[in-house]
Amino acid sequence: MHIISVVRSLLLVLTVTLFAGCGASSSLNSSSSLSSDNINLIFVSSPDLKYQAAGDVDPDTANLTSQGLRRSLLMASYLKQQVLGAKNVTAIYTLAPMTHLQNGNKFTDVPDMTAIGYIQQFALLNQYTMLLDKFSSTYYTANSYPIEAAYANGAVPDGVAVPTAYCPDCSGLDFKNSGGNNDVLVSGIINRKKPGYYVFSAPWETVSALLAAINSQKGYNLAIPVENKDLNQVYALSIPPSGSASLVTYNSNLNPASTYPWLSSPASGTACTYLKQGSVNISRIGGVGGAVVPATINKNQTVYIVRHAEAHPDPNFIFENGNFVAAGQWRALDLPSALLGKIRPDMVYSIDPSQWFRGSFNFSYVRPSLTVFPYAIANRLPYYLVSEFQIFDANAAKRTSDYFFTDPRFSNKTLLLGWESQRINPMIKALIDSYGVSGPVIPWPGDDYDTVWTVKTDDQGNLTVSNELCEGIDTTKLPETAPPF
Repeated sequence: MHIISVVRSLLLVLTVTLFAGCGASSSLNSSSSLSSDNINLIFVSSPDLKYQAAGDVDPDTANLTSQGLRRSLLMASYLKQQVLGAKNVTAIYTLAPMTHLQNGNKFTDVPDMTAIGYIQQFALLNQYTMLLDKFSSTYYTANSYPIEAAYANGAVPDGVAVPTAYCPDCSGLDFKNSGGNNDVLVSGIINRKKPGYYVFSAPWETVSALLAAINSQKGYNLAIPVENKDLNQVYALSIPPSGSASLVTYNSNLNPASTYPWLSSPASGTACTYLKQGSVNISRIGGVGGAVVPATINKNQTVYIVRHAEAHPDPNFIFENGNFVAAGQWRALDLPSALLGKIRPDMVYSIDPSQWFRGSFNFSYVRPSLTVFPYAIANRLPYYLVSEFQIFDANAAKRTSDYFFTDPRFSNKTLLLGWESQRINPMIKALIDSYGVSGPVIPWPGDDYDTVWTVKTDDQGNLTVSNELCEGIDTTKLPETAPPF
C-alpha cells in the first residue's frame, strides 16, 4: 500500500507540474484543463472518408452525416469545458476546404467542408470583442469567434482564384502543406511566445504531420501518435514559459446519435411579411417587352438563394469577424426544418470560405458557407464551393450570374445557394439585364435574414424571379448564445 501511495503522489506531482506551466517533456492522458500560462496548441481531427468514427461521413457525398454533425456539436462543449476549462480561445485555424477534394460514391471532387463545419459550434461558444470600426472607440462583444481558413502563399489549388493579396493574419491549413506553410504557421505561434489556446481543426493526415513536424523542429522528443485510433481523441501540445513541452491526450468518449441534431429550444416560426424588401415578381419572356433570351442561358433551372445567417450583433451592422454570431447557429441548424416542403434542391453551393475581407480587419469569410452546411448534411446533398473567382471583385455580379446561369451543367438542376447579402441582388440584376431589359435595383436590408429569392428558367430559357418564399424563422427570437449540446 505504501508503494502505491508513493506512485500516486509522483503522478500527482507530474500532473500539477505540467499544468502549472513547467516541467520536462512528457506525454500523458488527462481530464484536467490546460493552463492559461502555457502556449496550448490543441489539435482536433475532423473526419474524412479515410479517417472517421464509423458513420460520421456520408460515403456518397463525402460530407458529415447527421451523426458526424452531432459529434461536432458535442465536441464543441467538451473542448470548451474540459480542455480550455471554460476559458476563451485565442485563435482557431482550420483547413482550406478546396485543398482537400474528396470523391464519394456518387459525387466527386467535393471540397472538405467537414473540418470547418466540425469546429463552428466551438467558435460560437467563445466570445470576441472588437472595435466597431477602425475610427471608433466603441468595443462590442459577441458570442462569435473568427475561424482562420484563408489560403497561404503557394497553397492555392489549381482552378481556384489566386487572391490579389494574401491575408496577413488569417491563413488556414493546407492539406498538402505546400511549401511547409502549416509548419511555418504553428512554429510562428510558438516563437511569438504568447500564452493561450490555439485550436486546429483538420483531417488526421494534417494533424499528425503537424505534430510530427513541430516535435522534430523544436526538439521536444515527444511520443507523437502515428495512427488515429479514435476521433474522440484530442491532442494538445502544451508549452510552458520554460520552453519545454508536453503532449496531452484527451478522450471525449462521445457517442452521438445518428439522427439530425434536435434543438433544445426550436427557432420560432413566422410568416412571410415582405416588410423588409417588399414582394417582388419579375419575368423576362423572349419577344415580350423587348426581352431576348440569351443564347447561352440554362434551361429548366431553379436556384433558391438565401442570405448568410445572423452576422452583426450591433445595431449599425458594423461588427465584423467573418463568422456569424451565435444566433446564426440557431438559424443554420434549423434551416433544414424551416425549408422542409418549400424547396427540393439537387445540390448546395456557397462561397469558398477561404476568401477573406480586405478592409479595416482581416478575416476569412466563413459565414455564408456555414449557413447552408447543415442543410446539405440533413438532406444528404453534395456541397460545392464557388472558388473560381473572388466575390469581392468589381465584376463579381456578372461573374456569379454567368457561373450559375450559363454553365450547362446546371441546366435541369435545382440549387440552394448560400450567398452574401449585398451581392445577391446585384447578381440577380446582372442576370435580368442579360435579357436586354434592365432590371430594378433592390437593396437587401441589413436586418433581413429571412427572405428567399427564387430564380427560374423554363425549357425555352424564359426567366422568372421572385421573393415570395421565406425561411420563416423569427430573427427577433433567436438566442444570443449558441444552442447547447
